[in-house]
This record gives sequence, C-alpha cells and structure tokens, in this order.
Amino acid sequence: MAENTAQYGWNASMGISLYDKIRQDMKTSMLQKNTAVRDTMRLIMGAFPEITVPITLESGKKSTRAKTPGEITDEDIHNIIRKFVKSEKTVLELKKETSSDYLELLESYLPKMATTEEIEAWIKTNIDFSAIKSPMQAMGTVMKHFGKLADGNQVKAILQGMSAEK
Repeated sequence: MAENTAQYGWNASMGISLYDKIRQDMKTSMLQKNTAVRDTMRLIMGAFPEITVPITLESGKKSTRAKTPGEITDEDIHNIIRKFVKSEKTVLELKKETSSDYLELLESYLPKMATTEEIEAWIKTNIDFSAIKSPMQAMGTVMKHFGKLADGNQVKAILQGMSAEK
C-alpha cells in the first residue's frame, strides 16, 4: 500500500479544502481499487454527521444539527482524524507495534507536528526559567503556543529534561 499512497494526503498549501481533498481521494482510491485508502476515506466521511452546530429551536430548546459540507472546516476534519489516530496508536501499542499503513495515511491529512528541536528552541527563546519554580510550570504556556501541533507528553518530556539540566 505504501507505494500508492504518495498521491494521498493533504496540506494547506494545496489550495483545496481538506473536505474536497478527502472526497477527491475517495474517488481516486475507488478508481484504482485501493480498498485500504477507500475504507479509510469512508471512515472519515462517515464521521462528518458528528460535526454539529448548536442551534436554538423555535420552542426555545437547545439542540444541534449536522454542519453542511460548506460549513465543515479543515479543523473539524482534523479533530475527527486525530480521534482515529489516537485509537490506532492505542491498538498499535497493545500489539507492540509503532506504526501502520493506516496510521501513516491518517497522519498524511494532519498538519505537520512540531519537532522536539522546534519545541526546545521555542522554549529556550521564550521561557524565563529564573522566574518560575519548576520548568513544568511552563507547560501551559508552551502548549498554548503550539496548540494541537505539539503532543503534551512530548512537551512534558522536554521540560523534564530541561529541569534535569539545571
């Protein structure tokens, strides 16, 4: 599967919404009879009804409705894909494996995560450790800056490493 997946995946510079790219990749995978990619796209698209908007009904009751395709943002789809990535990582952990074609395909649709080096460089430039008791107190600031592009456990390990250097 890995040799055919180069055409799949997404990034913001492509000039196409993630929603449209997933639909396009679904069509391509069906034409190429690539069932693994097709099934993954179906899984992602099958979760679209979970993307909802809060609404207030005429009666005053609060409810939700599924977003229309035009309302679905790239961030909404990233959140769906992250859920699948998290569950796949849990499965792989139990199997004592580190990666799978499915996981690599899912991750090809997510923004690139910050590297350990990028996080360390940002921390060294922006965090004044003399003003705080423990490097772990910087965790919130670091996570706020990187958002979903940094893994909390990775940041924690980096900060713990920096506290050991002191």
